[in-house]
Amino acid sequence: MKSESVLIHETAIVDEGADIGTGTRIWHFSHIMPGARIGNDCSLGQNVFVANNVSIGDRVKVQNNVSIYEGVTLEDCVFCGPSMVFTNVRTPRSAFPRNSAEQYQAIRVRYGASIGANATVVCGVTIGRWAFVAAGAVVTKDVPDHALVAGVPARQRGWVSEAGIPLEFNETTQQAVCPETGQVYEICDGNRLECVKRPETNQITTVESPLRDSVD
Repeated sequence: MKSESVLIHETAIVDEGADIGTGTRIWHFSHIMPGARIGNDCSLGQNVFVANNVSIGDRVKVQNNVSIYEGVTLEDCVFCGPSMVFTNVRTPRSAFPRNSAEQYQAIRVRYGASIGANATVVCGVTIGRWAFVAAGAVVTKDVPDHALVAGVPARQRGWVSEAGIPLEFNETTQQAVCPETGQVYEICDGNRLECVKRPETNQITTVESPLRDSVD
């Protein structure tokens, strides 16, 4: 099912049965399989593949050359950088095919998270809300909300704000201020970041994702 406002490039293939939301744009040489569900106001760049039963929320941006395989869920406002990789099988063998839905391990990328160019996300992990995966990182375990991870394998290197800005903490107050939004953050319980103050002029709003609600 496709809304009349969907833009699909003439070279793209959208299979019958794919569900594509209002305002979404699908560019050159992309392929959307039946059973894929893509939300409103998304942008899928050149040569993007979306497999059967994949769920993509609203306002998601997928850059060129990204394949989103069955078992992957992207919540609202996720960013996938150019040529980043998702997997869905941990022990692939050509001689022992593991290509059924029951054999896939899930990946969930939660609200507002960003994954940099050429990063790899190994199946079976969750990337938290507003987390930031650096370019070229290999994610092998869950990433906390707001965490900045980098390296091979990816390890946490710091924290980022909702705007994606790395945070510097005051040693006395143990708080950090996002220089772009003025939001104040604090580390709670040792390894959890919370926004404890939002200026009235802050324009960033968090819209609850139906994909997220379904698992909380």
